[in-house]
Amino acid sequence: MSLFLRVLLANGVVLAIATLLLLFSPIEISYPVTNTQAVILVTGFVVSIALNLVLLRGVIAPLRRLTDTMRRVEPLQPGRRLAIRGADADVKALTTAFNDMLDRLEDERRESGRKALLAQEAERQRIARELHDEVGQVLTSVVLELEHAARQASEEDKAQFATAREAVRHSLEDVRRIARELRPEMLDDLGLQSALRALCTAVAAHDDLRVERRLELADAVSPEVELVVYRVAQESLTNVMRHAGASEVVVGLHNVGGGLRLVVRDNGRGVANGAKGGAGIMGMRERAMHVGGWLTVTSPATGGTEVRLDIPLPEGNH
Repeated sequence: MSLFLRVLLANGVVLAIATLLLLFSPIEISYPVTNTQAVILVTGFVVSIALNLVLLRGVIAPLRRLTDTMRRVEPLQPGRRLAIRGADADVKALTTAFNDMLDRLEDERRESGRKALLAQEAERQRIARELHDEVGQVLTSVVLELEHAARQASEEDKAQFATAREAVRHSLEDVRRIARELRPEMLDDLGLQSALRALCTAVAAHDDLRVERRLELADAVSPEVELVVYRVAQESLTNVMRHAGASEVVVGLHNVGGGLRLVVRDNGRGVANGAKGGAGIMGMRERAMHVGGWLTVTSPATGGTEVRLDIPLPEGNH
């Protein structure tokens, strides 16, 4: 039954009750209206409004549930759809239309985000290549020139040349590090697990942090998925070093339930459950959405923070 017919039926029931009371009750209305008749009319009006309110509340209840469910839909957590029980035909049609709209929006956002991600990574790769090839070669030449000048300089000037050479050499190492962070060559050359091992080793070397690796990926995944997993792990470990105040962190990568799961868990100060987080967490959520996955950030009862990335894999990958 449509919403219109249900409203019409509810009002029809109220009018039918009022008509039956007028037909089969000893109530008489005369002119001018007496006080008793006025009280009866006002009471009947109030009872009719109350009865109409009760009947219409049940009719409108599915719409309220639909509205509440719409407000709980999270754009960065795709896959949630509306399901209203006991709804009439109009509400069911509205629910179906809203779910279809979510499908189209998520598909379009995923595709546009995927293209933006590929363009961003291509630009990162170009900048990393220029840093390595152009700036790196220039700084290497400067180091060689300083070493040559130091051999021909006096004893007093050799110390200054040595200081300048070390400063340029440190700058060269920084440029190479930035180039590696912009586009990890190991991810392209050796795959996801080797790149994650190298990332964990680098994090443990640069900070007083014990990193435990549990990398057990059995199936090959697409380059896009590899890139998203690596970037989420990289951002999570960066957050651990900068904000968590942790002494231990576990990085796990497994095939779970026909999909891929990355877990980065530390023993630091933790975050408030349900918090949306800053730009870093929002960026990780968007990356996960681009490959059809979802990301959750929680604080377990044991303390610390757990970042979990779940990505479903095609049928041929598991």
